[in-house]
Amino acid sequence: MTAATHSTLFPQVPDSADAVLEGLDPEQREVATALRGPVCVLAGAGTGKTRAITHRIAYGVRSGILQPSTVLAVTFTNRAAGEMRGRLRQLGATGVQARTFHSAALRQLQYFWPKAVGGSLPRLVDRKIQIVADAAAACRIRLDRNELRDATAEIEWSKVTQTVPADYALAAAKAGRDTPRDPAEIAQLYAAYEQLKRERGVIDFEDVLLLTVAVLQDRHDITEQVRSQYQHFVVDEYQDVSPLQQRLLELWLGDRDDLCVVGDASQTIYSFTGATPDHLLDFRTRHPGATVVKLVRDYRSTPQVVQLANGLLAQASGRAADHRLELVSQRDTGPEPGYAEYADEPTEAEGAARRIRELMAQGVPAGEIAVLFRTNSQSETYEQALADAGIPYQLRGAERFFDRPEVRKAGVALRGAARFGGNDSLLDDAVDLPSQVRAVLSGEGWTTEPPAGSGAVRERWESLAALVNLAQDFAAARPAATLGDLVAELDERANAQHAPTVQGVTLASLHSAKGLEWDAVFLVGVAEGMMPISYAKTDEQVEEERRLLYVGVTRARERLFVSWALARTPGGRANRRPSRFLDGLRPGSGVTASRAAAGGAGGIERGFGGASAARSVPRRRDRTPARCRVCGRTLTDAGEMKLMRCEDCPTDMDEGLYERLRDWRAVQAETIGQPAYCVFTDKTLMAIAEAAPEEERELVRIPGVGLRKLNRFGADVLAICAGRDGAETEDQD
Repeated sequence: MTAATHSTLFPQVPDSADAVLEGLDPEQREVATALRGPVCVLAGAGTGKTRAITHRIAYGVRSGILQPSTVLAVTFTNRAAGEMRGRLRQLGATGVQARTFHSAALRQLQYFWPKAVGGSLPRLVDRKIQIVADAAAACRIRLDRNELRDATAEIEWSKVTQTVPADYALAAAKAGRDTPRDPAEIAQLYAAYEQLKRERGVIDFEDVLLLTVAVLQDRHDITEQVRSQYQHFVVDEYQDVSPLQQRLLELWLGDRDDLCVVGDASQTIYSFTGATPDHLLDFRTRHPGATVVKLVRDYRSTPQVVQLANGLLAQASGRAADHRLELVSQRDTGPEPGYAEYADEPTEAEGAARRIRELMAQGVPAGEIAVLFRTNSQSETYEQALADAGIPYQLRGAERFFDRPEVRKAGVALRGAARFGGNDSLLDDAVDLPSQVRAVLSGEGWTTEPPAGSGAVRERWESLAALVNLAQDFAAARPAATLGDLVAELDERANAQHAPTVQGVTLASLHSAKGLEWDAVFLVGVAEGMMPISYAKTDEQVEEERRLLYVGVTRARERLFVSWALARTPGGRANRRPSRFLDGLRPGSGVTASRAAAGGAGGIERGFGGASAARSVPRRRDRTPARCRVCGRTLTDAGEMKLMRCEDCPTDMDEGLYERLRDWRAVQAETIGQPAYCVFTDKTLMAIAEAAPEEERELVRIPGVGLRKLNRFGADVLAICAGRDGAETEDQD
């Protein structure tokens, strides 16, 4: 092993506390040196948050300010906790506890249970689904396997939101949850489940947190003992904490304020599990004297990828959007994101496979490429396309399509029907292959209309619907094919899709891709009905879908490809349209001011093969920090940068002018048929009302205006600022 290799694998431990700070950017250094009082780190995707907080802990330990045994760092996955421990060891900060919430709580519960309750801690069950099944039987509620999974998920949600069975129906309705069964039945099932656990003397995963909270609330002596042990807390991914986890954190902390939280409201994508960004967004309210540091320097992605990510959030609404972070790429310029439109889904998958082969031929390792989709049911088409192209792949966060229980069971049913042929009563009225398959799979749970909700029942239906669609495509290609021929085709596909045991292209859902990154990312199926998903009905649900797409975009380091299909199957009705989230961002859908100022990009390809989807455009990389014109503080928040002042600093805005501008904007938005923010955002209107520009050169300098909007709306805005009514500007696009 060479010295360089050894240095890479075993980095040298910094020789002093000051050496720990070397290599940090100014904001990361501010995090690392803020060791007292409450600290809130708002960290955008790819901005080095883990680096910042581990160096903070290490600097505190190495400088003697923090005792390692008194520090507890908590996060949400074992992988993240393990990474944190590894980095702390490399920085010479051994002895610090870095755990998940559940791991830390279980450790305390095991230690204090004999003292608090007596005896040994009840056995922790690995999987609660069997107890839920027994509870359903006791209640005489019949649930299939998928309904059982969904009911179990409802119980888990209830417990992390501290909802008791009697309150479940009301809480589920208030949260807008799609319940798998009548809420009264779920509440009955939940109560029976809790009773069965008590009778059997077992606890589940959520009970670990609930019981720890109960012990700390009831036994002040134990609480004081815990607080004397842990005196400094760090919480990663704070936007994902549930009400129950927040309560546990409050009990650990007591009336002290040695707490550092790290998060990004724009990456809140697990609200269905009880996660909420409110604790992050309300941190300054609960801790008025908190130090707030924003990390916006993106070290992961190129300026082109970052620009698309920023554009997605610029169109967002809701509370999380009000606190979005405007990322600033620190990398050299790269290729523009590629956009491709296809006639149908199989063609889309084949196009992605072709482009992946080109990337691999150019030297991009297969392990540095990912295909990300909204639902696991989409994986089969891409598994097939990659297998047909001889490209190794690995499926993350889900079973392979043909390994899924419902698909295996459906295969058995189809094989049996093919064996019995015309003697199967299910097929009496089925005159062709697709109708035969529909008849067989109707006995497995397939219906002509998808079920409501977004849980396991829906996933099962989508898997069966994929088989129905495959049968239709197979019959179209081979009109004389029999059910036996289809079964043979399914067997061939299943055998072909066992990927080699080597590193391959990652296939993953957007949810399971959180926390990961690749050199090249393909975001596929980005069409209405899938992104946002069709069952996202409320504004809050749609905005979470937008954040999910944002997470997908920010997984890409250098190359990003976005695609959609106009129809599901070859020859099918082309009634789909690209996702609304791409409006104003993709070529041909209306150009945003920032893209116009940068010179634009190439058009949409009819496929990813061949030439690149968009020409690379050099960008001016102005890193000069913006400063508040009132107090001089460095500004990093996008809204504050538009105003050129801190949110809390005094304003000299003309309220009357602001209201006139808002009224004018509403008329313009209605005229052009676009949301109001497409004219000017609220922050831009506020900046205009504060500056009250008299000339075009003054107006164009206001962030959010730009040349395009100056040409389109400038005359009206200047007229309103001068006290004259703005004439309706003709739509020039």
